[in-house]
Amino acid sequence: MKIAHIITRLIVGGAQENTIFTVEGLARKGHQVVLFSGPTTGPEGSLEERVTVQSKVSLIRVKHLVRNVNPVADLLALRKLAFLLGRGRYEIVHTHSAKAGILGRLAAAMAVPGAVVIHTVHGPSFYPYQPRLLRWLYTLAEKIAGYFTDYFICVGEVMKETYLKAGIGRPSRYRVIYSGFDLLPYQKDRGRRLALRQRLGIRENERVIGMIGRLFPLKGQEYLLKAFAEVVQIFPETKLLLVGEGILRRKLQTLAAAHKIRDRVIFAGLVPPEEIPEYVAAMDIVAHTSLREGLPRAVAQGLAGGKPVVAFDVDGARELVKDGQTGYLVPARDNNTLVARLLHLLKNPQAAEAMGQAGRRLIEELFPVEKMVEKIEALYREALRRKRCSSSPHDVTYTYS
Repeated sequence: MKIAHIITRLIVGGAQENTIFTVEGLARKGHQVVLFSGPTTGPEGSLEERVTVQSKVSLIRVKHLVRNVNPVADLLALRKLAFLLGRGRYEIVHTHSAKAGILGRLAAAMAVPGAVVIHTVHGPSFYPYQPRLLRWLYTLAEKIAGYFTDYFICVGEVMKETYLKAGIGRPSRYRVIYSGFDLLPYQKDRGRRLALRQRLGIRENERVIGMIGRLFPLKGQEYLLKAFAEVVQIFPETKLLLVGEGILRRKLQTLAAAHKIRDRVIFAGLVPPEEIPEYVAAMDIVAHTSLREGLPRAVAQGLAGGKPVVAFDVDGARELVKDGQTGYLVPARDNNTLVARLLHLLKNPQAAEAMGQAGRRLIEELFPVEKMVEKIEALYREALRRKRCSSSPHDVTYTYS
């Protein structure tokens, strides 16, 4: 198959890693795959080199495909994408992220009307914390783009429910495929744990609560810092490890100092994706206090490493954090419950270990990257067959086993 994937940026992030794993897996299966991306800018880091150096996938940059809304740039990006898709005559056009998802699907409708158009919902482009007008505009744009979408892939059930509730598409056009990744590095943790803890200045008797996430608004590290300030009063031999970089670093460092815990908090900064298993191994508990997620990859990574997870009950977290089994769910912004759950795991290391192992088994069942690629490839083949057999593919009821 001749396949085009389109994403807004190749920053270090879950949606981007998912996209790269997908295109690499499809290329290994013998498909001709091209990845279109806008400029990769920002403090989050770049995955472009992973594509250009390590994979067999062609990367084409579309300079006007930028994250922020810009009518002139957006029109230029739409025109360029339509030209590139028309020239390539792709059988499959698969889009990712909000901006690329909207522009890419419109460009496909303009330039390759016979292609199967698929969009992966990594996280809703509209969410409760947006200004009302912006939320309405994104919802409207998704509805318009949805008209030109043959099938939606959601990385969790919650995204499917959110989009259907908003009136985007019909249930028969949705498929949930979990965002797979390489699990093997997470199973080799003993040596990595000791080495990294020594490098970070963590003593053998110290317990570590960790969080993986960009230091950006809505990621919620401020809530974890506040809770940790209370936890450390009861468990002074505890450290907080924050993995990630972003525009809020200085503000969060100031907040840690204000809570008198700055010497107990390690800001690891930007960590390459291949080193994340090492950092998970160094942790004893993984926390996830983000206020906006799809299906949080950081939670899956923590569980893959056999760590119990305490997470805000937001979006898709409950699909992985089975309350009392693989960790604990906490109402968003509920500091008292967050503190209580962290303390419970620190006081009960055997229970924490059991939850972590239960989480590892769950991830090993749902998240192998090979399983994700196989399901996506199967959807492509079935969608192409149905497209060729019917002039109105949206009227066909699509059933999955």
